[in-house]
Amino acid sequence: MNTLVETGLASSGQEAYSAKPVIDALCAILPAHSVLYREEDTRPYECDGLSLYRCLPAAVALPETEAQVQDIMRLCKRLNVPVVARGAGTSLSGGAMPHARGVLLGMSKFNRIKRVDPQACTAVVEPGVRNLAVSEAAGVHGLYYAPDPSSQIACTIGGNVAENSGGVHCLKYGLTVHNVLRVRMVTIEGDVVELGSDAPDAPGLDLLSVFVGSEGMLGIVTEVTVKLVPKPQSARVVLGSFPSVEAAGNAVAQVIGAGIIPAGLEMMDRQAVHMVEPFVQAGYDLDAQALLLCESDGTPEEVEHEIGRVEQVFRQAGATRLQVSTSEAERLRFWAGRKNAFPAAGRVSPDYYCMDGTIPRRHLGRVLNAIEQMEDEYGLRCANVFHAGDGNLHPLILFDSNKPDEIERADKFGAAILELCVQVGGTVTGEHGVGMEKINQMCVQFSRDELDAFLAVKRAFDPPLLLNPEKVIPTLARCAEYGKMHVHAGEMRFPQLSRF
Repeated sequence: MNTLVETGLASSGQEAYSAKPVIDALCAILPAHSVLYREEDTRPYECDGLSLYRCLPAAVALPETEAQVQDIMRLCKRLNVPVVARGAGTSLSGGAMPHARGVLLGMSKFNRIKRVDPQACTAVVEPGVRNLAVSEAAGVHGLYYAPDPSSQIACTIGGNVAENSGGVHCLKYGLTVHNVLRVRMVTIEGDVVELGSDAPDAPGLDLLSVFVGSEGMLGIVTEVTVKLVPKPQSARVVLGSFPSVEAAGNAVAQVIGAGIIPAGLEMMDRQAVHMVEPFVQAGYDLDAQALLLCESDGTPEEVEHEIGRVEQVFRQAGATRLQVSTSEAERLRFWAGRKNAFPAAGRVSPDYYCMDGTIPRRHLGRVLNAIEQMEDEYGLRCANVFHAGDGNLHPLILFDSNKPDEIERADKFGAAILELCVQVGGTVTGEHGVGMEKINQMCVQFSRDELDAFLAVKRAFDPPLLLNPEKVIPTLARCAEYGKMHVHAGEMRFPQLSRF
């Protein structure tokens, strides 16, 4: 597959770099099978879920114990070697892309659920445990782990902590940061530090909130204590059809404005609906310009009351068709298209580029219409399926990576969407992180003083700047080259949105 960025010594023209000292030192710490350095062995680690950005690491280390992680950190600090942590590789921002002169630290062997405490409603897990596995283990106690990214069958808790992942139920139950009580991590110096506590609060600064979502730049997670919540007695979904994305966007704002906080509130535009319906056969209304999925959970009485209020709001907002799930099987069928949007995209396009920006809910319709205009500008299709309740967009730009010009257009299309999000008062990421993908747009969203403050926090945890370097926080030179020019271009491109 062609890639937007192929990093590494061969493409950069730099002088040959010998990884032998690092590999020899790693082999002294780990068993031979836990150190990978031949190209055929390191190639599977060259990228994460965003395959547009790739790089072969100097070596891959696969530790099995916390003590081994400590030794690796001390080694890398002593040799001044970059370290990039990786979970399941489902990140969609290039956050787990390796460094050409660095060690890729794979945490997949940290896959134990240490304990589930049904009385405290907590679970203690290692970072390589899959998101869904936590709920499966807690399910026998009538509990589950609320954050549920679409990749929950594969993504790991360590990666969720790094990216502050969400999911379709994040509107009511929060993101990862709201569902983690404690993190045990290893610093670049090889010290073990615990952030947070098992109690509702901990003394001192709230460093746990700083760490969650830090994209592997501050330390390596070795253990996480997560909150568990009781399984609701009942859950039902209202599936609403709307004649326009503006009407659906207004319905979202009106639901929240009415004081209703549903368990989930998701939107799919017409292109997304036509993409997923043949794949899942959920019975979606193919004549609608937009669909809303609104789930209520709780006691049967609470759900019945909330469903009635949602139906009323949807009708007032112009819904042309309403369906309410009458069984658990039907509820899951309604959700099937939303949950399977990404694999469905693979059936209609050789490649897709999943964006991740967040905007104020009141601008949903206008921004979606602007994205539709961009389809003509860049000559690419874009399907929108996203967390409407909190304004977290996930446009799926469809392209063919075998055509280099389409790669470039997809990249520019994505950048334009992100900068539009900033222009209307939103942000460049809601849950996927910045990684490599959005580092230029950080120049658009933040001032140099703000970026310097972020860098100061990183230096406090990682003085030599070896943990996941050259990501998230752009340099002054990068912003000077990109930031101002693209801010002005964005203002000219979307003059009709300047009143936002």
